Parts: sequence; structure tokens; C-alpha cells
Amino acid sequence: MLKPVKAVARKFIRRLPTHHPWWTKLDLLKTLVQRDLEARYKGSVLGNLWSLINQLAQLLVYTYLFSIVLQVKLSLPGLPANNFTYGLWLFAGLVPWTAFIMGFVQATTSVTVQPNLVKKVVFPLVLLPLVPVLAAFVESSLGLMALITFVAFTGKTIHSTLWLLPLIWIPQLLLTAGLGYLTASLTVFLRDIPQTIGVLLNLWFYVTPIVYPASIIPQPMRFWVFWFNPLAVIVEVYRDLVLVGEVHHWTEWGVTSAISCLVFCSGLWVYRRLRPAFADVI
Repeated sequence: MLKPVKAVARKFIRRLPTHHPWWTKLDLLKTLVQRDLEARYKGSVLGNLWSLINQLAQLLVYTYLFSIVLQVKLSLPGLPANNFTYGLWLFAGLVPWTAFIMGFVQATTSVTVQPNLVKKVVFPLVLLPLVPVLAAFVESSLGLMALITFVAFTGKTIHSTLWLLPLIWIPQLLLTAGLGYLTASLTVFLRDIPQTIGVLLNLWFYVTPIVYPASIIPQPMRFWVFWFNPLAVIVEVYRDLVLVGEVHHWTEWGVTSAISCLVFCSGLWVYRRLRPAFADVI
């Protein structure tokens, strides 16, 4: 019985375009991401668990400030109304935000810190900004798994909407990679870009409803926040899927997906246009 199945499997594998250049690039990308993750905490005892520890440290600081000092109250269906609930809600917003800023910031300098690779004719430079973006996303998955565990322990349930998470991962990755391509190419010619990005991200954090509920944003401003700030929608959909178990922002998700696709295509176009001059400038 197994022989016909194995024969069909071999025939299917032979038909796959495994020798296509894109498959080779994907394999190289996987290797580069693995190497990046291993190099970040090389020699440390806890390794990549430090990423989770950093996220939990942020959670403790913000929970103490807003729940205990400022007495911010928050209630979610299916979860007890206490300070820990606010911590889960806050953590659900910090997970995508941390993945975004870590990937975006490191992608900005991904070309300038690799002059040896840039000057190699055969190396596919299109992969350089993608490596930190995907590495940061993988690290954030540790925080996401911890969040799901905490929610299951506190609310005694795991929402079926979790299987929809890939729908929000796609625009998140496209947005991060698109901005990474754009800033990585511009940083080669203008080295002030990374410092500028740091200032803008500080402002972006506070106009995104991460540490405060979106419901307290004045109604006239709420439209602009949700329709022109993709991170606001990504954060809210994360909370919908993991904490609430219902999606309340389908329309905004569609707009965010369209914006993310546009940002990705634009950033990649600029990167490809400027790529021939990278080796001369660096």
C-alpha cells in the first residue's frame, strides 16, 4: 500500500521547480536567518530566550506604570477584570510592535554593515533587508506563544480565531520589509537615515494605541489613526484574534493589507533602482 504512495510522492517532488533560482534564494535566505538568530546571543546561556525576557520586562514596566501607578482599568470578555488582564492586553500590542521595530531598524543598516557581501557580484542583495525582518519575526513568535499560554491559563480557553493569525502576519511582514527596503537603500547614500528612523519610531509608538485603548482616541482622530496607521490596525487585530476571539476590524484590515502591499512594492522598486550603485558608494 505504501509503494504506490511513495511512487506518487517521488513523481511529485521531481516535478517541483527545485532548481529554479528562487528556490536557491529561499534556501540561502533560510540559512542567513538561522545564522543571524544564532549570532545575536552567541555564547550566552539563555540564547534567544533573551528576546522573550526583554519583551516580558517591557510588559512588567508598562503594567506597573499604567495599571498600578495610573490606575488604568480594562475589562475584556472572558478574562477577569484585574491588573493582569491589562498586562495581557498590553503584551498583545507589544508583540507585533517589537517585531516591527526590531526588523525595521536592523533592515535600515542591513546593506551598509555588509560591505563584503555588497561587493560580491554573485550574492543576491535583495535578501539583505529580509534577514533581520524575518529574524525579528521569529523571535517575536516566542512572545506570541507566551501570550497565548497566559490567555489560556487565565481565561481557561483558547480562541478558535488563532488560526486567522497568518492573515495579519502577511501585511505585517510586507509593511516591515517594504520600509526596510526603502530605508536600507537610502541609508547607503544618506547616513542620517537610521537616526531619523529612531526619532520617528518614538513618535509612531505613541500615536499607535499600544499602551492606551483606541476607544479613548477622539472620534474625529480615530478615523485617521485606523485608516492611515497600519500598525494601529495590526495591533488591534492581534488583540481581536488572541484575546477577544472575534474580529472587529475586517475593513481596516483590508485597507492595511493594501497599504502594506503598496509600501512593499514601492520599497522594493526603489531598492532595485539604487542597488547598482551600492558597491561604488560603500
